Amino acid sequence: MVGSLRRDSINRKVAHALIELAPSPLKPQIVEIGQLPLYNQDGDVNPPDHWTAFRQRIRGADAVLFVTPEHNRSVPAALKNAIDVASRPHGQSAWNGKPGAVVSASPSAIGGFGANHHLRQSLVFLNVPAMQQPEAYIGGADKLFDASGKLANESTRKFLQDFMTKFAEWIDAIGKA
Repeated sequence: MVGSLRRDSINRKVAHALIELAPSPLKPQIVEIGQLPLYNQDGDVNPPDHWTAFRQRIRGADAVLFVTPEHNRSVPAALKNAIDVASRPHGQSAWNGKPGAVVSASPSAIGGFGANHHLRQSLVFLNVPAMQQPEAYIGGADKLFDASGKLANESTRKFLQDFMTKFAEWIDAIGKA
């Protein structure tokens, strides 16, 4: 799930790199969040079709990987809305028990540290066991991709490949717990 809605976002590029680097048997897919109407509890009785489809996609996933920028030391509004939509109605959260991980990327040196940790706070409440290590804060991310949007930095490629290998191990471990 990519927290940025911008078509050419750094985080979307990171997500595509993660998909490319994922080991077998992982088959990551981006779940779009920009079409989701803002969460309003009044919609729980007769939810919009976009909410229903999104909740079903999350329920059908074996795990969740969040790739997010930082907006004002937190996650973007669209990502927070997606989290809220799939967590409701109360007691019917689609997130419950799914292994998860967080990657944040930013042009800044701290790589979205605030958003990464703020998102982790929500994941605790949602009962999404989030992978603790390796942590992934990708600083200077605007300089890591070539003109076609492909990851051009080899040390970042190696780090992300190792991250995805650890994420696959995390999913397997949580699935057996």
